[in-house]
Amino acid sequence: MGIGLGFLLVNLGRLASSDPEQVSVSSITLFVTLLCICVVLGHLLEENRWINESVTALVIGLGTGIILLLATNGVSSRILEFNEELFFIYLLPPIIFNAGFRVKKKQFFRNFMTITLFGAVGTMISFCIIALGAKLIFDKMQMGYLELQDYLAIGAIFSATDSVCTLQVLNQNETPFLHSIVFGEGVVNDATSVVLFNAIQKFDLSEINSAMALKFFGNFIYLFIASTLLGVLMGLLSAYIIKKLYFGRHSTDREVSLMILMAYLSYIMAELFDLSGILTVFFCGIVMSHYTWHNVTESSRVTTKHMFATLSFIAETFIFLYVGMDALDLEKWKFASESPGKSIGASAALFGLIVLGRASFIFPLSYLFNLSKKSKSEQLSFKQQCGICWAGLMRGAVSMALAYNQFAKSGHTKQPGHALMITSTITVVLSTTVVFGLFTKHLVRFLFPPSDNEDGTVPSEPSSPTSLTLPLIRNGEGSEANGTSRSVRRPSSLQMLLSSPTNAVHYYWRKFDNGFMRPVFGGRGFAEFVPGTPRDEEESNNHLI
Repeated sequence: MGIGLGFLLVNLGRLASSDPEQVSVSSITLFVTLLCICVVLGHLLEENRWINESVTALVIGLGTGIILLLATNGVSSRILEFNEELFFIYLLPPIIFNAGFRVKKKQFFRNFMTITLFGAVGTMISFCIIALGAKLIFDKMQMGYLELQDYLAIGAIFSATDSVCTLQVLNQNETPFLHSIVFGEGVVNDATSVVLFNAIQKFDLSEINSAMALKFFGNFIYLFIASTLLGVLMGLLSAYIIKKLYFGRHSTDREVSLMILMAYLSYIMAELFDLSGILTVFFCGIVMSHYTWHNVTESSRVTTKHMFATLSFIAETFIFLYVGMDALDLEKWKFASESPGKSIGASAALFGLIVLGRASFIFPLSYLFNLSKKSKSEQLSFKQQCGICWAGLMRGAVSMALAYNQFAKSGHTKQPGHALMITSTITVVLSTTVVFGLFTKHLVRFLFPPSDNEDGTVPSEPSSPTSLTLPLIRNGEGSEANGTSRSVRRPSSLQMLLSSPTNAVHYYWRKFDNGFMRPVFGGRGFAEFVPGTPRDEEESNNHLI
């Protein structure tokens, strides 16, 4: 394989200035070959404590970029031109949808307020700190011509965490609470950063006043609510269509095709209406896994479950592989080589602002969260706060795509300031992904050692707040395990809401879901049962809330 890959790289270098069609075929062949290598190495390094698939893909991309530079005599280190539309339209949707489709919904909605607090409010705080800090530092460094819009864009770009890489090094079974918080916050964080970035692009920032600030905030809230509702509606529509028509009696291919197309349609419609496609396709995935997935046949369930995961895996690997190759593009580093001090200073400043922005909202917001909890066991421990803070320091493909959108129009950097921002973004993405990616597993094991688990066979978060792990009330059947459910009188609605809002919301949601939603849209228990249908523990944990 190594000889064939080298031969292909040399041929690609020779064809670079000849037949464009042949170059395209060679490029696709090379990328597919590299993806296969990433899959094989990822399998071989599965048990490695240091290397994860993201770092593996980055290293392979860097190595390929070096070979391409040698094969093309320094002309190019990549075989495809990066296009932010390629990322946002084709690569990001399957990743976010699969995240929503496979999320453990009980754990996610139990922690929903904490996730929203960190993902939305925290991102806004980080955005302000990074934007303001970048303006103060870069003005003194004389980075080049950067406008107010550029500095605000920098705040949005570097507030977007890389949840993909983080979740690859967090085990959902060993640290369920930490995984749920980091996962949910990562999705909300990415959506918030993209919404902020798009809003910055649309508003005229020449004159900032209170009216514009209110309009900006109103537009931000509207995008969040509208995007979420669109995702829910598309998910319900797919469930209703499949339940009523029951495609499976004639062809499971139609069921699978409709689920895939409806999921992608939700994202495209959000982009068409200038909404947040990330939020839309995420909540569409949650609703489809709760209703639509249970309305299809057994073969369709198995197929869709693995197909969505496969598409997401390939897209993730493709992104990190390309980022590694594109990091060596000489055109971007031309201005950086002329002023290496500025390049290093800008990267170091952005790295410091990312850490400062992250710490500036994790610990204060955690303190406010703990003030609302009476019992110490319900509060976020300092170890948990450190784990959440560390896990969100990585920057990845979203930051890269937004940086290209802002500073590299049509793939060319004509202004020195813009070129330095592109190279600084690449440096920050590579350094945070490699450094934090290598040490996250060890930090989690240090903060939450397996020996602290309550059950040695089924690991769980040792310090999860008890308010987030209480058994959910189901029509008075909340404590069957200890045999006391029949003797416990259910409190009044108001008393339940005040004493345990999470359980109260879940109780009334289950009544509404079982009484109206499931009979109309289907779902587990209201769809035709097919013998042999997967009913494992993961599915039983995937109830909504």
